[in-house]
Amino acid sequence: MTTPVRVLGTRVYRGPFLYSHTPMIQITLDLGTMENWPTNKLEDFASRLVSTLPGLQKHGCSYREEGGFIRRMEEGTWLGHVIEHVALELQSVVGQRVTRGKTRSVAGKSGVYHVMYAYLDEEVGLSAGRLAMELVEGILPESLRGFADLDEICDDPGFHSFDEGLAALREQVASRTLGPTTASLVHEAERRGIPYSRIDDTSLITFGHGCKQKRVRASCSDMTSEIATEIAGDKDLTKLLLDRAGLPVPRGELVRSADEACAAARRLGYPVVTKPLDGNHGRGVNIDLDDDEAVRWGFEQAREHSRTVIVEQFFTGADHRILVIGGEIVAVARRVPAHVVGDGARSILELVEEINKDPRRGEGHSSVLTRIELDDCVDHFLAQMGLTVQSIPAAGEEILLRPTANLSTGGTAIDRTDEIHPDNALIARRAAQIIGLDIAGIDFVCPDIGRSVHETGGGIIEVNAGPGFRMHLEPFQGRPRNVARPVLEMLYPERSDGRVPIFAITGTNGKSTTARMLAHILQETGATVGLTSTTGIYLNGERIQMGDCSGPRSARLVLNEPSVEIAVLECARGGILREGLAFDQCDIGAVLNVSPDHLGLKGIETVDDLAAVKSVVTESVKRTGWSILNADNEHTAAMERNAGGSICYFSLHDRSEWPEFLTEHVADGGRAVCRERVEEAWDVVIYDNGEAIYLMKVDEMPATFGGMADFNAANALAAVAMAYCHEVPLKTIRAALSKFTMSFEQCPGRLNVHDGHGFKTMLDYAHNPDGLKALGHLVTGMAGNHSRTIGLVGIAGDRRDSDIREMGALAMRIFDIVVFKEDGELRGRESGTVAQLLMEGALEAGCSPGRLHVVLPEDEAVDTCLRMARPGDLVVLTADDVEAVWQQVREFVPSLDSISSFEGNNVPQLEVV
Repeated sequence: MTTPVRVLGTRVYRGPFLYSHTPMIQITLDLGTMENWPTNKLEDFASRLVSTLPGLQKHGCSYREEGGFIRRMEEGTWLGHVIEHVALELQSVVGQRVTRGKTRSVAGKSGVYHVMYAYLDEEVGLSAGRLAMELVEGILPESLRGFADLDEICDDPGFHSFDEGLAALREQVASRTLGPTTASLVHEAERRGIPYSRIDDTSLITFGHGCKQKRVRASCSDMTSEIATEIAGDKDLTKLLLDRAGLPVPRGELVRSADEACAAARRLGYPVVTKPLDGNHGRGVNIDLDDDEAVRWGFEQAREHSRTVIVEQFFTGADHRILVIGGEIVAVARRVPAHVVGDGARSILELVEEINKDPRRGEGHSSVLTRIELDDCVDHFLAQMGLTVQSIPAAGEEILLRPTANLSTGGTAIDRTDEIHPDNALIARRAAQIIGLDIAGIDFVCPDIGRSVHETGGGIIEVNAGPGFRMHLEPFQGRPRNVARPVLEMLYPERSDGRVPIFAITGTNGKSTTARMLAHILQETGATVGLTSTTGIYLNGERIQMGDCSGPRSARLVLNEPSVEIAVLECARGGILREGLAFDQCDIGAVLNVSPDHLGLKGIETVDDLAAVKSVVTESVKRTGWSILNADNEHTAAMERNAGGSICYFSLHDRSEWPEFLTEHVADGGRAVCRERVEEAWDVVIYDNGEAIYLMKVDEMPATFGGMADFNAANALAAVAMAYCHEVPLKTIRAALSKFTMSFEQCPGRLNVHDGHGFKTMLDYAHNPDGLKALGHLVTGMAGNHSRTIGLVGIAGDRRDSDIREMGALAMRIFDIVVFKEDGELRGRESGTVAQLLMEGALEAGCSPGRLHVVLPEDEAVDTCLRMARPGDLVVLTADDVEAVWQQVREFVPSLDSISSFEGNNVPQLEVV
């Protein structure tokens, strides 16, 4: 029986992830029957594929040389690998060159593969993946076709032919490609390492993070004055201001009728120019009009673009664009109107058709040059010379097709940057300053840009906000100018990369507490700190969004927040697996610990798999940054091999118990933050460059509960390491940690204590065996001060049966009385199943049934624990919905009746099978 190739799912990784630091698309495929058909068994498959996409011949693949991929197909490779290369090549064919890809088999699932390939534009990349599937299927023998679920990639319609699909992909690229001006700014930002994001499908781009963000749309920046833009858009007002400043501008008048235009032209003296008051791109502009008839025609042309028309003197000379950025001249181009050069044989129409074949010419402003369009304006202009589009110019004869030299109407540009006369340059600089534009395009007409207009005549005819860059980036003749560079230098002086410090924290347990400790320390420096955590997003301690915000979407929100000066980002496993990190690199990355949790989910089967996911954070640390690793955890300590930046360890072990690698690291001058025993107390000591630096005593940190909460001591050491590597003064670190408490306000759901109702209640999120084990050490240390310990315990339903049973066994060892509950979201389990497994784990560990109770809904289970408590008891609630449970604890009102009702064993029991 034949089973088709099926698409099982698609993911878009927008940042570093498990298999690559390059953003990639992942298509998960089940090859079905095709698992038995490697390419060397498919007759003519490779040759037919390469004849359709010849560029595949250049793919080096694992051989890293041209032809390597062809060789792989001849030797025999599977269709997932082929689709990866085809998706890459399709993107390159349509102008988005990408080369990196990877295809991996999925462990334990025969014939299932993750096909991964890089992309520049997410939508184009997905469409390329679907078209790659269609192309490969079409080359297979009829009996092996029938690919299924391609809509899982994207909802593009299926195409009748490959050519049709490729044409659609080209159209998609054309509709989404940035114009030359914006693209040049993005490329310059990439060169300087400035992060950027595209806000919409137009040209609005955000550069930088947090408080260092700058926005641009084409060549208008957020430094561009709105008033200046309005002035530049009003040509008459612009001319008035420049004239008052003594700059050379043509005299002119505003008119609203053809008769008024003719009268104005006679007063000004022929020839004249007519143009719309607030037009752009040369639309409706006509020059060198030398009689009333021509003026009437010019008026009507301008009137199509503005109710008010300007009639002004005509300056004789060449049309130049002077680009002023940040008050400096950065480029000068002479603009030549659209024209043809005769060959004595072809008509003007035929010559234009030939010119338009130039691959540099395209529609609108997205190409280097614009196609020449033959319209009424061209016909009228030619008619003035006694010509039509059917006229045949003599060999070598140059025929202008339009009166104006705008690139948008097919004109070309010749670079003249090095030739501008100082007087002309000064006039242009002053004009930009007077109008108030940070980026200005000065239209300057004069006979020779290399001579002063004070000698030759001429001057400024327009000042443009948001001038296009393409005439300078790729002139038709002359040296290209990188005019994007001065824009980025203006936005980010002194080589700033537009980034705010990013602290990324991951690990199995302790992420939220450590992140909060660190944010508290950094706030003490006076910085505005953005924090993401499992309980929300915070700006300087004020929550702006509730919920589990430990994923990349929340991290991007913080990085886009204009007030943020430092970002502290909790990076959970799920977000890294789902989408990758929200940033390309971080300044300081920490992995606190790795222990069994979430195993068996999303392809993570072992602790080593989980460690590989967590290590993405430290692998993304920039070269000048710091990786913070737990020396007491073998999985985190092993990350040193691939971690970015320099290494700083932290350890709870006294120096006499250090592992050999830590001893050598410190001996070599490396950094470490450790807990050291001094008589009966513990000190926090920082080792750096061979020096031991005392910070404070562990029990001076309220979060450690007098030093009893080892796990919070470890969290504090990690926070100290990150702060120290960021050069936060020691006194600031010491002061901040001495004030950081485990109150619900500072650290919701983490060791929050409520001293009321006659007994102590502690709320903690402990949600896995290691977390409960760590909590248990603290509870055991506190037990001597309490009559009984009552524990509420649950675990997420998507954990392995063995993990759930272990949770039950741990609970019975820690607490005198245990109440098992279930989370509101069962995650695929039947109601009661998780509690059943928890009971089994406790009973198998030797617990007497009388100590165990089951109340499934969390709110009822909390109420049960609180009503069961007596004066002097310690009630520990490991909660899923920490907000609701804390409120329930605060609002609880104990009564004698509720206490007496639990004198016996009246709590509902779950039958144990």
